[in-house]
Amino acid sequence: MANVRPFRGLRYNPDLTNDFSSVITPPYDVINSDQQESYYKRNPHNIIRLEFGKELHQDNVQTNKYSRAAQTLNEWLQKGILIQEERPAFYLTEHLYPHQNGHQSYWGLVASVRIEDFETGKIRPTEIIMKGPATDRLNLLRACQANLSPIMCVYSQSEGTLLSLFPDVDMKNPSISGTDDFDVTFNVWVINNEETVNRISGFFADRPLYIADGHHRYTTALAYRDERITESSSPSNESAYNFIMMTLISSEDTGLALLPTHRLVKNVDPELIAQLKERLKEHFHIQKFSPPSFNPSDNLSSWRKTLNEAGEKGIAIGLYGLEGASYLLLTPHDPTSLLDLLPVEKPTAWKELDVSLLHGIILQGMLRIDNPEQEKECLEYFSDETEILQRIDAGTAQLGLLLNPVPVSSVIAVAEADVRMPPKSTYFYPKTAAGLVINPLF
Repeated sequence: MANVRPFRGLRYNPDLTNDFSSVITPPYDVINSDQQESYYKRNPHNIIRLEFGKELHQDNVQTNKYSRAAQTLNEWLQKGILIQEERPAFYLTEHLYPHQNGHQSYWGLVASVRIEDFETGKIRPTEIIMKGPATDRLNLLRACQANLSPIMCVYSQSEGTLLSLFPDVDMKNPSISGTDDFDVTFNVWVINNEETVNRISGFFADRPLYIADGHHRYTTALAYRDERITESSSPSNESAYNFIMMTLISSEDTGLALLPTHRLVKNVDPELIAQLKERLKEHFHIQKFSPPSFNPSDNLSSWRKTLNEAGEKGIAIGLYGLEGASYLLLTPHDPTSLLDLLPVEKPTAWKELDVSLLHGIILQGMLRIDNPEQEKECLEYFSDETEILQRIDAGTAQLGLLLNPVPVSSVIAVAEADVRMPPKSTYFYPKTAAGLVINPLF
């Protein structure tokens, strides 16, 4: 079902870039301002200057972070900092990251994939998007005319993993290797053998793809494609703007980690916060964790285990900030009646997600965070609980709502039911780094 192709990617010139670790970054949406500054200082050719440029006080419509990114991209091409692949290629990528006392990895295929309207069912969204990030990415795409980092999609594979499709690849000699600040190593093999390329394209021809990360960039690509078609006097289905760079990952790859994305609540009417515990008691058992000399940060690993174990039995949501330095574990009195409080038109696969219950019953129903403007004003999202605890303890936020990760199987089930999860429901880890390869659309 998906049209998956090799492409002539832009890569850092190995003759001019000795240390690939110094030029890669995570995708823009997980980089904070301190990290952005660090990447700027690390290497004058770090991809941050394209992927997530600085905003300056003198910026205007003509000169801004988007125009600077486009100018920098052109300069790097002219100076040979970036060079283009001679032949269309796929990019087999190992994501190797610390896990427990060692490392584990998963495999992704960076490819050019034909953009499809969601109605076709060939590429399926899994989350609702927010307007702001989509506008930002569209402005950058218009300026640079390139995919600077791949979005991530999963596909169903009943047997084996992606690596099983590449029996002849020399695993000891990647074409590119770089390690990020979190000790994640990205090993990349450039695959341009015609027989292998044809086999891979054929393999994906009857498989739908499910967007795991990058909904804003995909929606941006749809809008950009439509703009280019409208502007063109002779639009072609084979024009580069009809395609987007993706990392394709098997849903059966056990090395892929899904992390939860927790909610930090702020700027909510204090009266609603004061009423929250009594309202929660109507639907949830509330278990309090507050041992002697309780330190939230020191007890975080123990709390994670408690929340995970409760989640294995059913619905479980964590709450911090309602009763001082105590964690509260919320589990439903009656899961069936709780699901009945959610919109009747939503399928069971959607209703059974902890994140759907959190948004539908607690955030919207009890705290009245029930429209996009309020979500922007009242919610922040974090994959690590530490900052949530620190913000609440410092008095700069009100509550932390903590979740277990959504299983990959549930992500696919919701997409198959043609609905979307709330924003920031999943965090696939580790994300493919920006700077490994760029997909030019010019």
